[in-house]
Amino acid sequence: MPENVTPVEALLLIDLQVGSLAAVPDAERLVDRTAVLLAAARASGAVVVHVQNDGATGMADQPGTPGWELHLPVDTGESVIRKPRDNAFDSTDLADLLTARGVGSVAVCGLMSEMCVSATARAASSLGYRVVLPHDAHATTNIPATPGLSDLIPAATVSRVAEWALSDQIELVHDSRSVPFTSPPR
Repeated sequence: MPENVTPVEALLLIDLQVGSLAAVPDAERLVDRTAVLLAAARASGAVVVHVQNDGATGMADQPGTPGWELHLPVDTGESVIRKPRDNAFDSTDLADLLTARGVGSVAVCGLMSEMCVSATARAASSLGYRVVLPHDAHATTNIPATPGLSDLIPAATVSRVAEWALSDQIELVHDSRSVPFTSPPR
């Protein structure tokens, strides 16, 4: 049954970078689902923001390295925001960009569910944005086993826990194909 979701005015693609995707189980599904969201946002005239993490020296997302590059192409008129921390609003002009475009609602997708996706969704909510999180369009890595503490925790479980922790601040949508977009009021 299709979900009844009010249209969203902006899409935030969080850290869909070559090096980060390489570490994620089922990255192909994530790329497919985010590409569906991106196509829908573009077709509707919604604001599209690609968020790119600037990792530390030696990390897979170190600026200027092949792993730092965005996986999905950026079209003319779309913005790229480089961020130094998990929260894409922290130390960036993301809020100013969204305000200038008249955005009141965002869909958040990408990497990593419990870190940058969660921090950005939480910040967006606290700034007054309506936040939609498509369940099938965010992901993370497995948490390795820690002797004496826990077995390996599967990435899907980690992502679901991140959703649960945000449940009072977001609209969780099961299928990214059911997220409608619209252009923000001018």
